[in-house]
Amino acid sequence: MPSHIIQTRENKSLPDRIALSAAAAQGAHLRTEDFGDWLAERGRANTFRVERIPFAELDGWSFQESTGNLVHRSGRFFTVEGLHVTEEGEPHGDGPYADWYQPIIKQPEVGILGILVKEFDGVLHFLMQAKMEPGNPNLLQLSPTVQATRSNYTKAHKGADVKYIEYFVGPNRGRIVADVLQSEHGSWFYRKSNRNMVVEAVGDVPLLDDFCWLTLGQIHELLSRDNVVNMDSRTVLSCLPFADGSDGALLSDIELLSWITGERTRHSVRTERVPLDSIPGWKRGESEIEHGEGRYFNVVAVSVRAGNREVTGWTQPLFEPVGLGVTAFLTREFGGVQHVLAHARVEAGFLDTLELGPTVQCTPDNYAHLPEKERPRFLDTVLRAGADRIRYEVVHSEEGGRFLNAESRFLIVEADEADAPLDPPPGYAWVTPAQLTTLVRHGHYLNVQARTMLACLNATAASTR
Repeated sequence: MPSHIIQTRENKSLPDRIALSAAAAQGAHLRTEDFGDWLAERGRANTFRVERIPFAELDGWSFQESTGNLVHRSGRFFTVEGLHVTEEGEPHGDGPYADWYQPIIKQPEVGILGILVKEFDGVLHFLMQAKMEPGNPNLLQLSPTVQATRSNYTKAHKGADVKYIEYFVGPNRGRIVADVLQSEHGSWFYRKSNRNMVVEAVGDVPLLDDFCWLTLGQIHELLSRDNVVNMDSRTVLSCLPFADGSDGALLSDIELLSWITGERTRHSVRTERVPLDSIPGWKRGESEIEHGEGRYFNVVAVSVRAGNREVTGWTQPLFEPVGLGVTAFLTREFGGVQHVLAHARVEAGFLDTLELGPTVQCTPDNYAHLPEKERPRFLDTVLRAGADRIRYEVVHSEEGGRFLNAESRFLIVEADEADAPLDPPPGYAWVTPAQLTTLVRHGHYLNVQARTMLACLNATAASTR
């Protein structure tokens, strides 16, 4: 038997067991209708406070005299630096700019995002955590079992042990269900990756405070609620090995891989890290670094208290976008098979030029001053879509450990030939959700927004079965 197929006593394959969990609307431990009360109770059980502060009140952080980079005195965690980006060669991607400067987060260490799974009553359950992140608009969201940077789990911060980390590292970890390096936000991180893991526990697992066991079906229901399932959970869930259903795709898997390779070769992106205090168009005040025209994002500072974190109090910088984002897949059926329109998206922080993103991924306010031809393609199609064409809509926030109030409307919108033709424009391709599931088993093919969309696609597909 191949090592990646885990069998139960009932001789079910791993994809079958995942499908069974996705079909289970209730779990063995916590009813879905009781989840909101449980999450609220965990919020009341701990002390959470986030306050904006001037940069001068950051503890351990300072602007480096020689560069203006925002750094921590330990040399660990992350730095905020400047980046100069130039797109050359073929026509550049979304937006009118082929050359720009911006602040960027450089965090070279690889973190672990891990979900522990275990069978109860013959059904896989997922161990999820009510975790406070300072940038979340509602502070407390459902995170993976382990969500930790290397600095966290090696205790560079001299805090408490990361709970359940032993199930993901070391000789006694559980059976691997999924394990792949995936990119972080390519627009705000410089070449940052995290290890996305799903591990099946062997033996008994103690249930600690702030953790709960949920079926995949329950998590899918929670994905329809605003700001409940955090970004790190969504990216790990997208890596689950669902059953292969790739028949009927317009492009074969080989053709799709060839198209991605072609897109990577027709774009030339040059990035250069530069001193933060030398980037034109940005200005630093006492409490924020902002763009001169008030667009894109700000760099701010916060003071945090969190009673249930490994370190209960700290200060740090955060990136705060200006405006609500829109992240959407246009979808059509061809030959009775659902397809979504993927975009070969160039982002400055990617390791390999571009990754597949949703059809639309932007903050509309950043383009409102531009003529329609310079706005992101398909944005107006998504914004004008009537309720009868919207198959999924929810507000999710991005990673709350580095980004403040970073929210987007995530949508799946049904399109027709006039909106999104069978022969799409350059840089776009029709792919099936099953093909995305195949690609996400390998690193750096789907960006973090596309992985969230894939988790949402899987949730909506499960609800219609």
